[in-house]
Amino acid sequence: MGQADLHLHTTFSDGVGTVEAVLEAARRAGLDIIAITDHDTLQGAWRACDLGPRYGLEVVPGVEISTAEGHLLAYWVERPIPPGRPLLETVLRVGEQGGLCAIPHPAAPWASSLSAAAIWRVLEHSDATRILVGIEVYNMGLPRLADNRNAQALGEATGLAPLANTDSHMLWTIGLCHSEFPGTSSQALRWALEQRLTRPLIGSRPAAFLVSWLPQWSLRLIGFGYWSAHPGATITLRRLNTVPSWAGERREG
Repeated sequence: MGQADLHLHTTFSDGVGTVEAVLEAARRAGLDIIAITDHDTLQGAWRACDLGPRYGLEVVPGVEISTAEGHLLAYWVERPIPPGRPLLETVLRVGEQGGLCAIPHPAAPWASSLSAAAIWRVLEHSDATRILVGIEVYNMGLPRLADNRNAQALGEATGLAPLANTDSHMLWTIGLCHSEFPGTSSQALRWALEQRLTRPLIGSRPAAFLVSWLPQWSLRLIGFGYWSAHPGATITLRRLNTVPSWAGERREG
């Protein structure tokens, strides 16, 4: 069985570590596949895809898109998708690139989440149901466990592939939960998502999680974030770039 964490952030948006730091942390966690899903930019994902083999990892190119209704995870996309567009339009744009979508932290307050009603509306569209295949039934980044219980109930009702993702912005949380799937390759993962054969694996959250979560999110609210060059490096403070980075992006080569 393969192990995947499909919701990770780097310093290309609001994560704590560089792409290299995230890859090293994922290697140490024993993961087979990860997805870099920075907010509205593919730059980190592109770099991770290039560097992944050095760390023994397959990387699914991904992005967390800010739709008009809330955040959406997109996988296997190569070109930027503009934020701020309606959810259904965004899902179909992902499909045009041959990508798949998953719902992050569904219906969770204060997390720019998609509502249950918005999710059901998209699932009424026959083309969208072939693209929107997954849902986070567990997101380690949420402070309230009740939100994950609600997400699990919604996942069971929709029949979407259940995922456990760390939504890591901090390096040490990478791999503390993950999703299992038959096989170990990205092709096997894609098939498992389409066939709804993923299995979320959820461990107990250490008490230290909330201790580190509170200052991290407080700083993010006022526009600051942490940065470290590699796991265990000295942490310094930097101001996050507030300019949307998706516009004009183009992959080199």
